[in-house]
Amino acid sequence: MRTLDESSSKLNEDERIRRTTLKHFATLLISSGIPKLVLGFAIGLSMVSALAGLVVPLVTGSMIDQFRLESITAGMVILLVFFFLLQAVSSGFSYYLLAYVGSRSVNRVRKHLWERTLMLPILFFDRHRSADLMSRVANDTNEIKSFVTEHLIAFCSNLLTVIGAVAILFYLDWQMTLIILLALPIGTVIIMPMGDKLYDISIKMQEQLAALAATLSQVLGEIRLVKASNSEQREMRNGVASIDELYRFEMKEARINAILTPLMTLIMIVLLVIIIGYGGLRVASGAITTGALVSFILLLFQIMFPFSQFATFFSNLKKVMGATERLRVIQEEEPESAPSNSQLPRQHERLVFREVNFGYQPGKPILLDVSFTIPDCKITALVGPSGSGKTTLFSLIERFYEPQSGKIYWGDTDISAYPYDVWRRKIGYVSQESPLLAGTIWDNIAYGREDEVSEAELREVARLAYAHDFIQALPDGYNTEVGERGIRLSGGQRQRIAIARALLRKPDILLLDEATASLDSDSEHEVQKALHYLMQGRTTLIIAHRLSTVVSADQIIVLEHGQVTGGGTHEELLHHHPSYTAWANKQFHYEKG
Repeated sequence: MRTLDESSSKLNEDERIRRTTLKHFATLLISSGIPKLVLGFAIGLSMVSALAGLVVPLVTGSMIDQFRLESITAGMVILLVFFFLLQAVSSGFSYYLLAYVGSRSVNRVRKHLWERTLMLPILFFDRHRSADLMSRVANDTNEIKSFVTEHLIAFCSNLLTVIGAVAILFYLDWQMTLIILLALPIGTVIIMPMGDKLYDISIKMQEQLAALAATLSQVLGEIRLVKASNSEQREMRNGVASIDELYRFEMKEARINAILTPLMTLIMIVLLVIIIGYGGLRVASGAITTGALVSFILLLFQIMFPFSQFATFFSNLKKVMGATERLRVIQEEEPESAPSNSQLPRQHERLVFREVNFGYQPGKPILLDVSFTIPDCKITALVGPSGSGKTTLFSLIERFYEPQSGKIYWGDTDISAYPYDVWRRKIGYVSQESPLLAGTIWDNIAYGREDEVSEAELREVARLAYAHDFIQALPDGYNTEVGERGIRLSGGQRQRIAIARALLRKPDILLLDEATASLDSDSEHEVQKALHYLMQGRTTLIIAHRLSTVVSADQIIVLEHGQVTGGGTHEELLHHHPSYTAWANKQFHYEKG
């Protein structure tokens, strides 16, 4: 009994999800700003096309009933040709306009999804793989586009044709029309269960496609690591397994369609044979004329093709529902929102942490009651063992995450009072492996600046970052392509371009995350000179494992296991902080050795 109740509950839940998904799909299209005037005109042309197509069988039947050579007039021929041309022209224009409406709507849906994706918080991207999100925005919206521009348009036109044809069939002979209508419940019984299976397969197939895209993106993005580790065969097996799994889902879909479409066609052919046989008896008995039977059969042909297309429509509807369900993950996620009473932050203030607690996962804290003050226009260094929360502090300053408790203040104002874009505009960030985008050196230095950057300004920041000389030595200078993630440049060159980019932003707060850790001594010397210019007149925070790089900092904050265990200058910590003293002795002894 419990099994029956659980099955019933599951079916009800599945039905509720499908109804919600269909409603969400309709809302998604309506919110895309469908051009109603164009849509109305296109639907009007579809009606004209459908009516013109319905008139042709009636005129043909009338000609057959009066079939004598002298009775066929030029007017009748012209009328028939007119309706043929009217149907063709109105159908062509209607299809184009409906395709325009569909493509434009889906185009706006894609833009909306892309804009919304970019506005989502970092926490969302931590939970979802980037390739999976790419698949949702590109592939799933393409399913919607195909459905709207091809199947939905054809369904609307076919529906008008079927309704009009059935009305005329009732007028010609209601008894034969009732036989035709018997096909409707038979078709429904066949379509619905298979449609449900297609819905489930579609969701799994889209998920598998996203998984394949994620695998390919990860492997190709780290192809040097793959080859250096001799992992080609392993990654080949993983990729082949994903491709084969996708193939299995595709074949499941093909098997259902291979049954569904011919079965619907078979029903229509059997129905046509029955109508011809029964209609012949009706003509022999004198109940209808030969012309009426011909009109009936022609109209039946006009119904057969649209009705067989209904099966394709419903199967694609199930597929697009699966795609829509995946898009809801992006649609329903709350984006980063600006505060209602936003204000502009002052240029120079102290940055204050007050009892800040944070963890990436519930029950696993990274920061515990962290409190300290970063004075303005001074250099503050964060030191401590790996995993102590230094980089997490940077993420909180950039507002990639919000503290679970406690506050971060800029002066006396909570930084959450500022809009995200306004606050982040104050920050310049240089990491150990400063990322570059595929494009030119010029593009990468100017990246993030909304206003126009002059050539003189860009060259000046490149000089201050000690990057101008090596850029000029390149064959294409500032127009040199850096390659994917800047692979065509050395580590030191990438760092100096990142510093030039930070200089161009003119930040008030500078975050340096192990900015020289992976460089050779020559490159480090050049980058240190560039950082010297960058840090002047700015509130600077430095993360460094090598204490020799932070001994001259105005303040050093010591973090251990997510807690602040000390603070002061290098000399003060040497005398009063045992852990710092031990690190310093070990590192300086190692460097002297």
